[in-house]
Amino acid sequence: MTTDPRTAPYAALLLRLALGGLFLAHAGLKVFVFTPAGTAGFFASLGLPGWLAYVTIGWEVLGAVALILGVWPRLAAIAMIPVLLGAIVTVHGPAGFFFTNPKGGWEFLGFWIAGLVALALTGDGAHALRPTPLRRPA
Repeated sequence: MTTDPRTAPYAALLLRLALGGLFLAHAGLKVFVFTPAGTAGFFASLGLPGWLAYVTIGWEVLGAVALILGVWPRLAAIAMIPVLLGAIVTVHGPAGFFFTNPKGGWEFLGFWIAGLVALALTGDGAHALRPTPLRRPA
């Protein structure tokens, strides 16, 4: 195996902190810039129920905190993927691949999903408050 067991937990910690920070920033954009009501209006303009904006903001905040603190981080990483897939399907996918396209493509969100999958496969990382409970093979 070529993975360095001395540094891999810190790589996973760095990934956890970066991914969690991105989700906090993303939720903060919805709360402090667009406002929750404005975000709900945007969701409604896409044909989605407006209340889903509030669920999404809460999901992003809870997921971010779980990732940053290390509360079942592998499961938290997987749980955050539907938020990004929803953004791809409703907004960024139709804009094409490159994030520099008008209305932003799905390039960044795809990479973000890859980071979440990598964390889920790598492990909880160093300093996780509540490591993900995993069943050990018999």
